[in-house]
Amino acid sequence: CSDEVRRFFIENALYWVTEFHIDALRLDAIHAIVDHSAQPFLEELGLALHARAEQLHRRIYAIAESALNDTRIIRPLDLGGYALDAQWNDDFHHALRVLLTGDRGGYYQDFGEVEHLAKAFREGFVYSGEYSRYRRRRHGNSSRHIPAEQLVVFAQNHDQVGNRMRGERLSQLVSFEAQKLAAGAVILSPFIPLLFMGEEYGEDAPFQYFISHLDGQLVDAVRRGRREEFATFSWSGEPPDPQDVETFQGAKLKHRLRHEHRHRVLFEFYQELIRLRKELPALAHLRKEEMRVLGFSPMGVLAIQRCCEAQEVWMILHFGRSHTSIRLPWSLGSWEKKLDSAEERWCGPGSLAHAAVDSDGEVALTLPPESCVLFVHTAEC
Repeated sequence: CSDEVRRFFIENALYWVTEFHIDALRLDAIHAIVDHSAQPFLEELGLALHARAEQLHRRIYAIAESALNDTRIIRPLDLGGYALDAQWNDDFHHALRVLLTGDRGGYYQDFGEVEHLAKAFREGFVYSGEYSRYRRRRHGNSSRHIPAEQLVVFAQNHDQVGNRMRGERLSQLVSFEAQKLAAGAVILSPFIPLLFMGEEYGEDAPFQYFISHLDGQLVDAVRRGRREEFATFSWSGEPPDPQDVETFQGAKLKHRLRHEHRHRVLFEFYQELIRLRKELPALAHLRKEEMRVLGFSPMGVLAIQRCCEAQEVWMILHFGRSHTSIRLPWSLGSWEKKLDSAEERWCGPGSLAHAAVDSDGEVALTLPPESCVLFVHTAEC
């Protein structure tokens, strides 16, 4: 594009952060930007935003959304990158989503194993150069060396919900126990968690794709494009009309739900997860290098060990639909249970784990279906 157009978009970004005090900008679908210039637009935009941050004595973040699994987006300039602050990790979502729902249509066909989510925890990208059956080619590069705080993870977002034919949220597709399990996987990960509006209390209103265009040809093109996109997922029926005002009206949040029944319990569960992430050093310390991830595929179990100084935690995620038992190599000493999604206080079926466990180097646990449990051990100085 011309210098004038580039400058327009850069000045627009600076306008938002300067005049409206926005502290972060999400850059949508940057994989669709065709840019052959010697200084890429994204690099120039990032430099401008960071320079403005210094002038304003504030932190301003540029967060990219890309389907490329390319760490060049967030690598430093001296390593040939664009030096943006972070990027969304769709692979984490896809790996988690398929374990929760069993979806295998479209790009979900590349996922479905516990090891996929295990790699997402260990490294970030699941596809880091491996062959993608959906794309019919190799995909991505390694994010193993990328700091955890540069990757944003989620169980759902506006794309993954709005790009379903009926706009179903996760709360409409999985059980209440699975919703808590998804929340634990995202918020207690070493990455930056993103919540989709209403997710924290289990909003059930669909979020369907809607538009309000004046150009009739553009409206027809959008309708046609939606039908073509859905064809890859083998969904039946006719998608809602994105131009229909009822499609928009139906997507509005029902905030009153936050105070009702299980919605209130789920909201409190999210609050507890966030409190633990902030207060436990082993969870607040965002270093993939000090994390151990064990996958037990036959049982549908993922066990994550995280450490910081004298504190050690184990989080166990069970995606199976029936009870299972596992043995884990825990450090010697006493372990305290800090969270258990199966407890009755969280409207669960009842916990099978004791409030405290003594380890002789190995611990046996029995896990209810679709559950998340967190244990903490603090070594004596």
